[in-house]
Amino acid sequence: MVDRRGLLIILSSPSGAGKSTLAKRLMAWDSDLEFSISATTRAPRPGEEHGRDYFFLSEDAFKQQVADGQMLEHAHVFGNFYGSPADPVRNSINTGKDVLFDVDWQGEVQIRNSDLGKHALSIFILPPSIPELRRRLETRGQDSDDVIGRRMLKSWDEISHWGYYDYVLINDDLESTEEKLKTIVSAERMRRIQQPTLQQHVRKLQNEFEGLS
Repeated sequence: MVDRRGLLIILSSPSGAGKSTLAKRLMAWDSDLEFSISATTRAPRPGEEHGRDYFFLSEDAFKQQVADGQMLEHAHVFGNFYGSPADPVRNSINTGKDVLFDVDWQGEVQIRNSDLGKHALSIFILPPSIPELRRRLETRGQDSDDVIGRRMLKSWDEISHWGYYDYVLINDDLESTEEKLKTIVSAERMRRIQQPTLQQHVRKLQNEFEGLS
């Protein structure tokens, strides 16, 4: 039996708040962290591999997995289905590996309400201000003004659901936020439910105690 079960670590934020950078730093910090591989009904793009980038499924196969309760969360986005298959996540956490999810608040709620929800840890990343959020989107140089505008309009809807999360961090300084994130993960790994050998150890202590009489 492993000393601890893995966590389902959910990171969410509006675009530009620093979630992707923090996720990469968290993965680099600990090799026992795995990124959840999503399933999708969209066609593979050049260079993408089944089981490495995504699990590529037909729409019928995807819907059947949802009906069978095999998706921790799922959504319909721009004409395609996306979701998080449960079995690979279950296998990982049962061997003591944490699984990192990049999902929105709706995905967080679905994972929390799944049979693995008791092992979930959800963290929302807030920007220090709305002007700073826009500045970050503009300076990273990845999007047109029109796309940035749409991202900004969507950001408040995402921020308004911050109350669903276990922890909320204001990312006003990347290094400081990274350290707080590591502290949270380290502490949550020690939750009683994450340590399956504790009950066995307490039984051993009980037997030793009874042996003194």
